[in-house]
Amino acid sequence: MKRKYIIAVDSFKGCLTSEEAEAAVADALRHGGGDVETACMPMSDGGEGMLEAFTAAMGGKIEGAYVHDLMMRRRWAEYGVAPDGTAVIETAKACGLTLLATEERNPLRATTYGVGELVAAAVRRGCRRFIIGLGGSGTSDAGIGMLRALTDRLAPRGGTIDDALGGSLGQCRFTLACDVENPLLGGNGAAAVFGRQKGATPDMLPAIERRAGRFARASALHFGFDRSRQPGAGAAGGLGYAFMQYLDAETRSGADLLLDLCGFDGALAGATAVITGEGRADRQTLMGKLPLRVMQRAKHQGVPTWLLAGRADDKEKLTEAGFDKVISVTPEGTPMTEALKKDVAKRNIHAAIASILRS
Repeated sequence: MKRKYIIAVDSFKGCLTSEEAEAAVADALRHGGGDVETACMPMSDGGEGMLEAFTAAMGGKIEGAYVHDLMMRRRWAEYGVAPDGTAVIETAKACGLTLLATEERNPLRATTYGVGELVAAAVRRGCRRFIIGLGGSGTSDAGIGMLRALTDRLAPRGGTIDDALGGSLGQCRFTLACDVENPLLGGNGAAAVFGRQKGATPDMLPAIERRAGRFARASALHFGFDRSRQPGAGAAGGLGYAFMQYLDAETRSGADLLLDLCGFDGALAGATAVITGEGRADRQTLMGKLPLRVMQRAKHQGVPTWLLAGRADDKEKLTEAGFDKVISVTPEGTPMTEALKKDVAKRNIHAAIASILRS
């Protein structure tokens, strides 16, 4: 009897892309013997790998443009374009933390200007619908840099963001692929929760908060409404706020949005199991991360879900939540530098799948 496996694995950050991890799982299943059918669905919740996963799911192609990075250095950044003209933008391609050396990280200086340039490039290409991934940013400028770039690129010379919105930009609709629910300001806001991971020192945090607060108050006076408290406004150092306040963006779970685009629910018919995963699984996985969304949808149709992770902690909680198998693919005692090597990670995935099939 043919066994059908749906493979929906997020990237193992710093090690394997979603496609690489899924290919290793599929290869291991085929080598396990028997009549096996595999369906790989490259995954991302809006962070690393979002561009490739969403563009592939929509049958699109990758384009690119020269933009400026966080330190205003010129660089080539890619974006996706679907056949229906929808643009897919992974903001980290222009303002990602990984674009900076550790000693360069400074969220008081880092800018989202390049994100605005990417959006403008897609607008000029004719795109009017946008899916924006907000994960992995190294910025905390509340999207001020992005708005400056949109003004520079799309407003008449000497114009304002209002002039840009009065043209083609105002015809665009934006959906944020975002699983962060933090507001812009306060103890649960962008600076307080995410500032340190972007390189902010303790003395920088009040300055970042004050800048975002001034910007939000001025924006509220200008428009007559305030979206700084909306869930997701604090995503990507407040870039989510700028999209909401100025571009009327709506937010959706990045995981759910991609699963819908992939036709995940329909693919579950007749499946033996769903295999999902991420680099590290623990109780934070249960806070709306992609593997949880995958499991919940599979469980709704009575399909068991296996969770693979480079390292899996809190296994009891994960099992109680509904995962049928929770597997750490990395053997105990393996040094992290060794575990993060691509060939080692692929071998570990093979061994983990073989062990499951034997049991």
